[in-house]
Amino acid sequence: MTDFPDLTVASRAELREWLARNHDRSGSIWLATYKAHHPDHLPWGEVVEELLCWGWVDAVVRRVDADRSAHRVAPRRETSTWSAVNKRLVAKARATGAMTPAGEARIAAARANGMWAFLDDVEAGIVPEDLDAALGDLRAVWDDWPRSVTRGTLGWIKSAKTAPTRAKRIADVVESAGRGLRPSPFRGGTGS
Repeated sequence: MTDFPDLTVASRAELREWLARNHDRSGSIWLATYKAHHPDHLPWGEVVEELLCWGWVDAVVRRVDADRSAHRVAPRRETSTWSAVNKRLVAKARATGAMTPAGEARIAAARANGMWAFLDDVEAGIVPEDLDAALGDLRAVWDDWPRSVTRGTLGWIKSAKTAPTRAKRIADVVESAGRGLRPSPFRGGTGS
């Protein structure tokens, strides 16, 4: 884990103190927390809520050792989308007074540039017309996929930066459904 600095915390208060000092001058770090069996375990939901309070976001996870895992965390980019889970955590943090001006500034920027609402239709499970038309009779296959797969697929399609990429992703969904498979990014290496 040498590509970013690392920090181990044993409490939310410890994380908050670090963020108060570093939220505006640090880039990505590996944030290690103790696993559930350890007396200094910090539930990940509390970590994410605290990160959001400061305008930060979590990403990939790595094993550190038998007692700890680490997530790469960083200041949230202006182009970062906001999930329904993160919005609920923001509401909770606001209700308890934990939100900071730094976190509120990231939210204001996201509202201004559309990233706050970007995933609302995805979270609601709304199938766009082009995907629905392409699926045709295979819509029943789509409807049988777990919500996590359809939600992920909708986000994958919506995040395409160009029309050809979007069309390619929709074609992947249709071809996969026709073969009785989940879309290629959601096969989990098992082919199912």
